[in-house]
Amino acid sequence: MSERILVTEDDSPQREIIADILGEAGYLVKVAPSGPDALELMKSDVFDLVLTDMRMPGMDGLELLMQIKQIRSETQVIVMTAHATVETAITAMKEGAVDYLAKPFDKNELLLVVDRVLENLSLKQENEQLRKLVVEATSLGNIIGECEAMQGVFDVVRRSVPLDTTVLIRGESGTGKEMVARHIHFNGPRKSKPFVVVNCAAIPDNLVESELFGHEKGAFTGADKHREGKFVLANGGTLFLDEIGDMRLESQAKLLRVLQDGVVEPVGGSKTQGVDVRVIAATNRDLDRLVEEENFREDLYYRLDVLNVALPPLRERVLDLPLLIKHLESKLSTKLDRPVATVSADALQSLGNYRWPGNVRELENTLEQLFILNDAAVIETHHLPEKLRAPQQVSGEIELPVGGLNLEDLEQDLIRQALDRSGGRIKDAAELLGISYKTLQYRLKKHDIDKDSSKAGAE
Repeated sequence: MSERILVTEDDSPQREIIADILGEAGYLVKVAPSGPDALELMKSDVFDLVLTDMRMPGMDGLELLMQIKQIRSETQVIVMTAHATVETAITAMKEGAVDYLAKPFDKNELLLVVDRVLENLSLKQENEQLRKLVVEATSLGNIIGECEAMQGVFDVVRRSVPLDTTVLIRGESGTGKEMVARHIHFNGPRKSKPFVVVNCAAIPDNLVESELFGHEKGAFTGADKHREGKFVLANGGTLFLDEIGDMRLESQAKLLRVLQDGVVEPVGGSKTQGVDVRVIAATNRDLDRLVEEENFREDLYYRLDVLNVALPPLRERVLDLPLLIKHLESKLSTKLDRPVATVSADALQSLGNYRWPGNVRELENTLEQLFILNDAAVIETHHLPEKLRAPQQVSGEIELPVGGLNLEDLEQDLIRQALDRSGGRIKDAAELLGISYKTLQYRLKKHDIDKDSSKAGAE
């Protein structure tokens, strides 16, 4: 037994008797003759429990109790009083006392109350430690998951945080790639420096280099002044290159040069500038396939793919749904500034049967919509949108026909289905298939498929 107890009592003989009883019981005990003396001891020592008399000159037990809670709220306080009344006990409890002893009390009564209080404190501390262990095992900041795939993600991310190593994050849209990148940056040694985001898919091809490396005045039409690029703006910090798989080959070559040499040269300029930037890249494309099709530089791929974080789609981690929903309920309650509904077991079953093409982002948006549009305390299946109530095939397994399967025919059929579903829009069809726009163009040409021949219409 190593719990530390402070006995505050102005009556010297009684103070010593209490200290001796507790010391013989195995507790580590210190004594103070007054409230101010007790507070001085608390500045240099940590106590699990304080026993204090209620009536003391200068500072009574109630005032001492309030100051103890300000110094260290975890410290338990038992008040002792010879003037025990219901009002005294209620007042002490309201201010944070965990129990009280009415004088005169005997040795057994003292030990009974002290043992009970410290046993409850020990259980509380153990539960808090277990809660922290559970949180650490199932979350990484705001990234939540307990399935095996997410545990692998947490392991790689934790290892990457203190390093300067380049990280490549793979995953479908909505799986949390930028969230992972932000966690790595804001928990690492560069956290006080800039975190700069570049969406490579949103920048026109002819402006990628200007965006990344900057440009000089007059470098091209519209360049009316000197502009710093994202690498310079991120100097000392982290540059997050989102959708790196959509960057054109010419820009990839220049990016590779920066990663190798650590210098940038603005468009239209002749002087180079050294930069110290950690690069984290992300993509929802199959970079291996892009390299194979010569739409992504192999040397850049290996330069980026030092530490690889593969985020699983939500449909492959449905066992995480209850954990994710609980986390999102708390987040949305704060955002909406009101308590939100809980999700019933039947509704949860329906949510688990849905394939979630938009992943966690779609789940969050769906829950927010449900919480806004429904006043019910519990979200039931009938509250869900039609698409979530309809039976879904989750396994993704394909039954092989008798006589075998022609992969070329299957690929063509899947491409045509994606074009039909997207209304002939190649970009949307590519997202449905999980491949890049350029890859789908390549396969349309390979199979001689006319996107305008889809029954849904032209792009």
